[in-house]
Amino acid sequence: MNFIVSVITLTVSFLVTYFVTPAFIRFFRNIGVATSDVHKKNKPMLPSSGGIAVVAGIISGLFIYIALNTFIFKESFELIGLFSAITSILIITLSGFFDDLNSKQHSYEGFSYKEGLKQWQKPLFTLPAVIPLMVINAGTTTMSIPLLGTINFGLLYPLLIVPIAIVGCANMVNLLGGFNGVETSMGIIYTFSLGLYCLIIGQLMPAMILLTTTASLAAFLIFNFVPAKILPGDSLTYTLGGIVAVCTILANVEKFALFTMSLFIVEGVLKARSLIDMKRFASSLGVLGNKQVIKSKYKKIYSLTHLVMGREGSSEKAIVIKLAALQLIVSIIPWILFT
Repeated sequence: MNFIVSVITLTVSFLVTYFVTPAFIRFFRNIGVATSDVHKKNKPMLPSSGGIAVVAGIISGLFIYIALNTFIFKESFELIGLFSAITSILIITLSGFFDDLNSKQHSYEGFSYKEGLKQWQKPLFTLPAVIPLMVINAGTTTMSIPLLGTINFGLLYPLLIVPIAIVGCANMVNLLGGFNGVETSMGIIYTFSLGLYCLIIGQLMPAMILLTTTASLAAFLIFNFVPAKILPGDSLTYTLGGIVAVCTILANVEKFALFTMSLFIVEGVLKARSLIDMKRFASSLGVLGNKQVIKSKYKKIYSLTHLVMGREGSSEKAIVIKLAALQLIVSIIPWILFT
């Protein structure tokens, strides 16, 4: 990968997100795309769907990457695969934005929020993102699965494995969040880890997509960290999950990605446990008490957020830092196992 092209690409991604985010803050506030910041004393309404600003940075960076390689350095690379990946990412972002646009305010377990898409609708809206990768037969049909060994899925790979990966991962990342900066800070860590690994093993195109995402997220964190000026919304969580799935398929790094994203698998198990115990999904959010301490309202742990809150509760900033630290730890494990 040309070092100069890489630096320019990442810089463009960072700067575009940094400069367009304030504009989106004003725009979303004006059109009413906002939701309650429930872990603040006065529960202010903040603009949401900040993922649009992040995607603007990602796409701008990737287009610059394509232009520099094509017109300046005359280097050939997999344009079809890259444009297919960009198309999938945009479709996933659009489905997340539809979720954010729902203007009906609802209350759940004492929390005010916008209802968004129904649970059964979310997979259906992200399913079209599979098509761009299916039609180019992206990825490798042979996968190494723990305990089962190496399996060649053949035609089932594009028809079954790819759809499950895209839809599952896009919705999985959406499970863990609700605190200023947590989705963004965790996203910075796992996209950087996966991107660096792809770069080392020579998978340059997925590496550039992931590292461009890291740069855009770093810029967005300036506005999203405690106290946030804008919330990420489903347009970001869907997109991050989709990017991880797309790049994992293109680079054939399923085992590495599985360990890196293991916290979201654990979160899914905990949420399934709450469904069994209470016949409904528990909220990852907490209850704001004295001295800005946030506590879980459940006796059992139904989310990783409940775990890091502890029995005595924690500040929002401490919760975000703890979850980011957990993500850093699980992101290091595959480096030890597979390098």
